[in-house]
Amino acid sequence: MKSRPSELSVSTGNRESFCRNGIAVLSERTKQSASRLAKSVLLAGTALFLAFSVPSSPAHAFEIFGLKFFEPDRDETPAVEDPFAYTADLTVTGTADSGLEETLRSRSGLVSQVETPPSGVAGMISRALSDRERLIGQLYSEGYYGGTVNIRLNGTPLETALETGSVPGASPAKVAVSVDPGPQFQFGDVSIQYESPDGAQPDLPQSAADWGLRPGAIAKSGEVRTAEGRLTTDLRDQGYPKARIAERIIVADHATKTLDVTLKVVPGSQAHFGPVSVSGTEVTDPDFVATYAMLPEGARYSPEELEKARKRLNELGIFGSVRFVEGDEVGPDGSLPVTIEVTERKRHVIGAGASWSSSEGVGLEAYWRRRNLFGRGELLSVEGSVGRIGNNDIGQMEYSARVAFEKPGAFGPLTKFTTSLTAKQENPDAYTSRWVTYDAYYHRRFSEQLNGRLGAAVTYANEEDVFGNSDYLLVSTPGDLTWDTRDDKLNPTKGIFSVIAIEPAYDTLQQNAMLFVRGTASSYVALDDAKRFVLAGKVSAGSVIGPDIQDIPANRRFIAGGGGSIRGYAYRNVGPRVNGEIVGGRSLVELSGEVRIKVTDTIGIVGFVDAGNAYEDEVPDFSEPFKIGVGAGIRYFTPIGPLRVDAAIPLDPGKDDPDFALYVGLSQAF
Repeated sequence: MKSRPSELSVSTGNRESFCRNGIAVLSERTKQSASRLAKSVLLAGTALFLAFSVPSSPAHAFEIFGLKFFEPDRDETPAVEDPFAYTADLTVTGTADSGLEETLRSRSGLVSQVETPPSGVAGMISRALSDRERLIGQLYSEGYYGGTVNIRLNGTPLETALETGSVPGASPAKVAVSVDPGPQFQFGDVSIQYESPDGAQPDLPQSAADWGLRPGAIAKSGEVRTAEGRLTTDLRDQGYPKARIAERIIVADHATKTLDVTLKVVPGSQAHFGPVSVSGTEVTDPDFVATYAMLPEGARYSPEELEKARKRLNELGIFGSVRFVEGDEVGPDGSLPVTIEVTERKRHVIGAGASWSSSEGVGLEAYWRRRNLFGRGELLSVEGSVGRIGNNDIGQMEYSARVAFEKPGAFGPLTKFTTSLTAKQENPDAYTSRWVTYDAYYHRRFSEQLNGRLGAAVTYANEEDVFGNSDYLLVSTPGDLTWDTRDDKLNPTKGIFSVIAIEPAYDTLQQNAMLFVRGTASSYVALDDAKRFVLAGKVSAGSVIGPDIQDIPANRRFIAGGGGSIRGYAYRNVGPRVNGEIVGGRSLVELSGEVRIKVTDTIGIVGFVDAGNAYEDEVPDFSEPFKIGVGAGIRYFTPIGPLRVDAAIPLDPGKDDPDFALYVGLSQAF
């Protein structure tokens, strides 16, 4: 470790050079200073070696299933050998900035770690040296380049303690840190110089003020580093992958209290994407990885294209990590080779989930998945679920089983093919439906926000409701478009999510044609920068165009109510009735609004209002007023999404509706 004199900088006449946080300048040293520096380096190195070579004490407790045995009464903190006890006091003089002293106190290791004594004199000296470096850096970041930091250990200057290797005096030692910031500097002459080998100038602002270095502004060191980062980032965005800051010249003028800054930028050669190679694959076909990444060979280099490629590969779900390694140099022809380094995830996945509500009972689900089935990102899933657990009659519960296959890149990198076979029994109070569906879909990504799919499906259903027992055999061509700009799918704080689905269908048994149309849109707005106050709203509407209500399969009719609809009402218990029994409708409107407040990093509260109804006609006639439910909930934020607990009250309960309902699940309600 290199020692530093107590002054922040070494004066060379009226102008001065300094070095801190990567900002390098030259300065003259006398022979006496050089000798002192060498001795300080030796002593500081010895102090650091002693400080980091202290053995920790062994632990004597062990833990089984969360229970600790033979645990000592005190915390198990490794004992410090030869602890050097001290008290610390930090004072700041000569500044009108009232907040500076508080900032320096929070940055000072001597002050913040006073309850954790270092090991011996060497450890104390090491901590003091580190503290001086930290405080100097903080002063620089606030624009103070002419101040002094003096540290005394029991009245002995830190430099003397470094030379002698001792701290005389009684224990605990009194550590006094005195900081005189001196004047606050402003930016003086600032300039940015582009040095291109071929003389070409990038299309970037030439003025340093455009990069945040404005003459007359407080000369915070962080502003220089920020400007450098913006320069290299913007150059990379313009196709210069090897852009760098070749030299920075920073001079502090104490007479004028200004900081002159000159940044010499070397853009390098403008490049285009060259050959793409893949490493790290074990099962996956490397050609599939390169093709799916879609890096446009021959096109101008772009970090945005690299990020899009990384996102596409991550969405496959078969890689634990994806890294792009650029070539060391741009080739003579301007090409830059890129290597995609990946690590593969485990291929077998087993998972389970559960949900509960007071109106719908307990739901359990489980799945088994095989990733990367044939080495090109394929996914095979076997899923099963049981719902409405708690009914005395097992036959009244709900069951489903599904086998699904997914092949990404089936018709190009932006496409996917999926097919599935699903069998299900639904048993709400209004009807009992047993059905089997086979479907196949072509998926297409049009942009980062817009996705669509088009498919074909065959469904056989046997249903019992107020109209009797009926069989249906539907052949349909479902399609939908999804627009999604949410920042987080499980806990969104901004953006829009919308889906519109259209499905023409024909019942071959009853010889009825019908058209199912449904749309949903939700929006999220954060009211503060910390995103602790969020407004969320959702609207859904749908229509079935075609035959009379009794000729539409009961499970395809619109019925509202329950956790995913109007909270507080019984599951699928809001809509048109015949003889007092729910039969469902041919149109639907639902509205939901929530106020989400994040109380702490892990706890949130929600207030909500849901409203809606289903109607007999193809277009809602609003002859029946909206059913409204109100309630509140708690959110516990976990790494996999918020755990949700909601309580809701129906304001206009009908037959079979509860007085209130509770819902438990993972993720926000919408």
